[in-house]
Amino acid sequence: MHSEGISVSVSDEAPGTEAAIPGAAPGAAPARGRGPVVAALMMGMALAALDGTIVSTAVPQIVGDLGGFAVFSWLFSGYLLAVTVTLPVYGKLSDTFGRKPVLIAGVIVFLTGSVLCAFAWNMAALIAFRIVQGLGGGALQGTVQTIAADLYPLKERPKIQAKLSTVWAVSAVAGPALGGLLATYADWRWIFLINVPVGAVALYLVVRHFSEPARPRPAARPRIDWAGALCVFATGALLLTALVQGGVAWPWLSAPSLALLAGSAALAALTVYVERRAAEPVIPGWVWRRRTIAAVNLALGGLGLLMVAPTVFLPTYAQSVLGLGPTAAGFVLSVMTLSWPLSAALSSRVYTRIGFRNSAITGIALAALILAAFPLLPFPGQAWQPALLMLLLGGALGLFQLPLIIGVQSTVGWAERGTTTASVLFCRQVGQSVGAALFGAIANATLAARLAHAPMPGLPGDLDSVSHALQHPAALTTDAADYLRRAVASAVGHVYIGAAIAAVLSLLVLLLLAPRRFPVLAEHSKDQEKAP
Repeated sequence: MHSEGISVSVSDEAPGTEAAIPGAAPGAAPARGRGPVVAALMMGMALAALDGTIVSTAVPQIVGDLGGFAVFSWLFSGYLLAVTVTLPVYGKLSDTFGRKPVLIAGVIVFLTGSVLCAFAWNMAALIAFRIVQGLGGGALQGTVQTIAADLYPLKERPKIQAKLSTVWAVSAVAGPALGGLLATYADWRWIFLINVPVGAVALYLVVRHFSEPARPRPAARPRIDWAGALCVFATGALLLTALVQGGVAWPWLSAPSLALLAGSAALAALTVYVERRAAEPVIPGWVWRRRTIAAVNLALGGLGLLMVAPTVFLPTYAQSVLGLGPTAAGFVLSVMTLSWPLSAALSSRVYTRIGFRNSAITGIALAALILAAFPLLPFPGQAWQPALLMLLLGGALGLFQLPLIIGVQSTVGWAERGTTTASVLFCRQVGQSVGAALFGAIANATLAARLAHAPMPGLPGDLDSVSHALQHPAALTTDAADYLRRAVASAVGHVYIGAAIAAVLSLLVLLLLAPRRFPVLAEHSKDQEKAP
């Protein structure tokens, strides 16, 4: 079931697993020489995370300068689409040609897109250049995670993954604040120009300090599955466009939504057909035939789904229900970034004793309970109450996510690690897109039901309008404002119930599909010695 030449495997649940793994991963740098490469990886991760959120608070300035208010949401959607649909492609390319050339190309494309964004002359150009950024961002996300697994043996991977998790979380949360500061006190174009020096340093460090040992020249020239890559890209683009824009740009049951969903289904069938006949498929069938990888993909797809509740709806709750300002609302969410990396860093003490699967089961079970507790918070409540839940949620998810990523990366050799890592990240991104569409529909349906029975007329009718009205309450009576706050609390509570259900689904996947013991490969197996 695994690559040929693997002669030794150890159980992740056996006592002393770490001691059974004899040293560093193939191609790993000595501990004293990894610092510059790790710095480059952290900078690359920061760039990819920042640009997913940094534009949000600068939208008024961008629209005021370029126009295009009706399509500005594509500044986010275009970037997300490009990152998500290119992840599998870059994963396969990194397994075929090596991590270094893929990462270098990704940084160059990302920086090119950043410079073009800074000089955009209208909204259409800016959206197009954001897509170029996303094409590079897909390489950054997947390849950084893969190189981290290559550089460190199993017993040391929690340290580097915790660092990357910290960078991702801090960058994602700090992005809106940084974007707002630059747009207010400088110019929105600096949002993209600041990527250039950071990316240039990361590029220099990768070129100068990261080296992959030469591999034996393959008997045949590697064949790139361009047809499969195009099919994957087109399928993902149509599906994510339907999910991102449905219920926003057009109704869910409208002709555009139905056409996009039908088109994505047809392209998915074509992708399966093409990939089954390709010599070197972009998404090989073994990604879904192996129980461990399939289970981790589905479980982390559930993580992407449930994360929409705190990251998208909690700030609205904090501002509209608790009456907090944007900074204080951001703090309520950001406490999760304190406990998540700490829990992730300490997770090795858990999974070396009870195994990857059981560690993840423990974390996601706790997450389900915490998410289900959110609707029980008192109204209107105090800011420390949801902040405490987010602190606990970060701890639970750190115990859930990191053992799965490290575990699944440890079940494959070098030549399959890029594809495996990319498939995990791809499923998490798709889960996030599905969650944004699904929970947005749930929140607006709850609000619509509450407002339909409102005791007073003239109230706004959707979540964005309600949030705006509560932030500018001069036109609202005290009773109307209280009713709207309760409606928002109810809507967000339903979203958290949905997130708890997503956590339960991930739990069931691990219980029913994941093997009790991950088939971890010995670090010095024969096939790995042939690869960097």
